[in-house]
Amino acid sequence: MRILKDKNNIIIKEISDFDLQQTLECGQCFRFYKQDEQDYVVVAYGRLLHIMEKDNNLVFLNKTIKEVENIWIPYFDLNRDYEKIKEFLLKSDETLEPAIKEKNGVRILNQEFVETLISFIISQNKQIPHIKHIVKTISENFGDYLGEVNGEKYYSFPNMKQLSNITEADFREMKTGFRAPYLSDAVKKLSTGIINEKEIRMLKEEDARKKLMEIKGVGEKVANCVMLFSLGYRQAFPIDVWIKRIMETLYFNGKDTSKEIIGKCAKELYGEYGGYAQQYLFCFGRDNKVGKNKNE
Repeated sequence: MRILKDKNNIIIKEISDFDLQQTLECGQCFRFYKQDEQDYVVVAYGRLLHIMEKDNNLVFLNKTIKEVENIWIPYFDLNRDYEKIKEFLLKSDETLEPAIKEKNGVRILNQEFVETLISFIISQNKQIPHIKHIVKTISENFGDYLGEVNGEKYYSFPNMKQLSNITEADFREMKTGFRAPYLSDAVKKLSTGIINEKEIRMLKEEDARKKLMEIKGVGEKVANCVMLFSLGYRQAFPIDVWIKRIMETLYFNGKDTSKEIIGKCAKELYGEYGGYAQQYLFCFGRDNKVGKNKNE
């Protein structure tokens, strides 16, 4: 990986094991906006990014080397050796080969904790376009203006002070439905320190999950998503309908299997790399409709 400056842009050359579209569109984040093929606007950490991928090169438009190194390389997890991770997973379980081969460019983003928590509470029983719309609406109504790309204005996700001003009625007005009281409870626990990112990061996996589940409406799936995508628990294995289907198809002869048994199976097979396996499987299973009936 080499970092170069070209006028106002920063270019990272010779990137391996990374695909911008696969990484952004695999269900782990909701503040990406496609402009063209391998051309996206991303909002994260109170920053606005216009990014393109061309011939295995990443182009960060109108950015400094300092910002790319301090914010965006960590965000896209570009310093991690994914070849090593894939070798471990394939050695542990060859069943993963089709998923890893097809979704070779997926990386797990290192997202901001509060936004990830709020976003995945919203995600319950929602499709990605709906989730993106709600998160964008919250940002436009309560966040800060960041700038404009191709005629579209973008806003940061609200900080804690701004979030604290959002009432349950406000959340309902922004079409969050039954999730409104859950969001209000999350904001209250965050603002009072009952839920504290630094403290959670120091806990063992099971204790961190239990702590997050103290928030109303946060079950194991949401807690695991937050742990995996924002808290560094890369062994966490969120189980949604797609993961349940593909795991049943690959490991349980298509039979209906409890999430508890699936989770135990994943831990035994993938160990500390469970989150990476989950992302390869999720993207592969969703895009190929693995385990889904033809008439669905």
